[in-house]
Amino acid sequence: MGLCFEKVLTRTRLQDLLREIDPNEHLDDDVEEVLLQAADNFVDDVISRACDLAKHRKGTTLEAQDVLLVLQGQLNMWIPGYGSAEEHQVPKMPSQSTSEAHRQRMALIRKFSKK
Repeated sequence: MGLCFEKVLTRTRLQDLLREIDPNEHLDDDVEEVLLQAADNFVDDVISRACDLAKHRKGTTLEAQDVLLVLQGQLNMWIPGYGSAEEHQVPKMPSQSTSEAHRQRMALIRKFSKK
C-alpha cells in the first residue's frame, strides 16, 4: 500500500528485541531487511483492511474496533486486553479419570505388543 511515511519497526529496535530474546544472537543484514519489510507490509495490510471496514460501516474515522476486527476476525489474532476473557482461556488439564483411562490403554498396548 505504501501508506506509511515512517518505518513501523526500525533496525535498531529490531536488534534491541533480538537482544532481549538472546543477547548472543545476530541477524544477517538480509534477514533484518526481510523482517523490517514484513512488519511494514503487515501493518499496511491491517490498516488497509481496517479502513475498508470503517468505510463499510459508513464511518469517517478509523477506530480501534476496526483494527481489532481485522486482527481477530480475519487474521485470527487475539490481542490481550481486548475482547472477552472467556474466549481465550487456557484449556483445562484433563481430569484424573481421563489420565487413568489413558494409563489403562497404554497398559493394554504394552501387554499385546509383547506377544
